Amino acid sequence: MTEHEWRSRPVQQTPNGCKEALFFYTPFCGTCKLTEKMLNIVLETGTVITVSKMNINYTPFLRDAWKISSVPCLVVLQNGAPIQIEYAMSSVVELHRWLQV
Repeated sequence: MTEHEWRSRPVQQTPNGCKEALFFYTPFCGTCKLTEKMLNIVLETGTVITVSKMNINYTPFLRDAWKISSVPCLVVLQNGAPIQIEYAMSSVVELHRWLQV
């Protein structure tokens, strides 16, 4: 998903002010690839909030607005506003806990 797509998406894609998350990465980041594998395992459970992936190189507005300083970065949002920003994803269990509905 691109920054433009996320910013211009219809409000109904996040019904009732539900939580959602954005996973920021860069294509050549090894830690990002490992985190993405763990994230895919968590997403397979089907018990977590919606997660969208964004290449931070193409998200200058969100990066600056939320002061994202490194990748990988997982931003949990409620009503479109960040409520939690995490940089160190150490386990599948920890990711699952952050992303529960």
